[in-house]
Amino acid sequence: MFLKNTWYVGCTPNEFADKPLGRQICGEKMVFYRGPEGRVAAVEDFCPHRGAPLSLGYVEDGLLVCGYHGLKMGSDGKTAEMPGQRVRGFPCIKNFPAVERYGFVWVWPGDAALADPELIPVPEWADNPDWAYGGGLYHINCDYRLMIDNLMDLTHETYVHSTSIGQPEIDEAPVATEVNGDEVITSRYMENITAPPFWRMALKANNLADDVPVDRWQICRFTPPSHVMIEVGVAHAGHGGYDAPDEHKAASTVVDFITPETETSHWYFWGMARKFKPQDTNLTAQIREGQGKIFGEDLDMLEQQQQNLLDYPERKLLKLNIDAGGVQSRRILDRLLKAEQEQNEAASGN
Repeated sequence: MFLKNTWYVGCTPNEFADKPLGRQICGEKMVFYRGPEGRVAAVEDFCPHRGAPLSLGYVEDGLLVCGYHGLKMGSDGKTAEMPGQRVRGFPCIKNFPAVERYGFVWVWPGDAALADPELIPVPEWADNPDWAYGGGLYHINCDYRLMIDNLMDLTHETYVHSTSIGQPEIDEAPVATEVNGDEVITSRYMENITAPPFWRMALKANNLADDVPVDRWQICRFTPPSHVMIEVGVAHAGHGGYDAPDEHKAASTVVDFITPETETSHWYFWGMARKFKPQDTNLTAQIREGQGKIFGEDLDMLEQQQQNLLDYPERKLLKLNIDAGGVQSRRILDRLLKAEQEQNEAASGN
């Protein structure tokens, strides 16, 4: 169902600033905390003494202390000590490679021996003073692949987001899909249209007229295991659209890191990185609030879609040309999942 030998966004550092964070990722229950020297650590959320969740404990001198009987766990998955007990024979628990980078904590839920931090994707906007970023987190009760489908086909904006970013021209503009190796790209360009409410706000915030015709673009890029970056924006019509100089447009990248929890639920780390007015923290907060409301509209639709699919598993779903981005993304995932399964079987000797 989901790849394990890969990097996912597990959480953000602020989520475990005060206490350990328990989270299930790709079916693995794990706990995030700061271990020795403040380094991020992730181990199985299971105390080897009585099976209590270690996430209900606390951190002391870089050790994770079980909140049930005081067992202290090291970031290597080995028991360090326990009051009045000899711990040498205690079984180890899993530890998961975890790296803090670009404002997120990345975790590798599969074979730790294969985890290479150099494989963590480098976002264009990360650690770049020319960009500003703001985002949030939703827990959504649906198959993570339904979210990928949603993001790779933005036709739904006309209907689900009719008061913010949706407009009829999205339906009317042709969509192109291409596959480059493990990357899927869908693109749509709209010329000489009226900007919808969200983009009128963005134009005004960038000191541009918001009541003139614009060219609009949406370029969605899927990369495994489940990342979708979407280049979006508007430019005053007649200045080159997507290629218009910065002084004539408001452009951003919608950031979507989708992390499976179970087969029917996932963690959705959403955000927007923009390359205009990067120092304007009030604008960042305003965009974050607006974007959060937009994604909240998707949440109810996706969860009810998932319930329908569970209730009617025999139903065949239609595939139209607008679904090509999601279809191609699933094909890549299926191929990679098959390869990972074969690799695991070869390693186990089966």
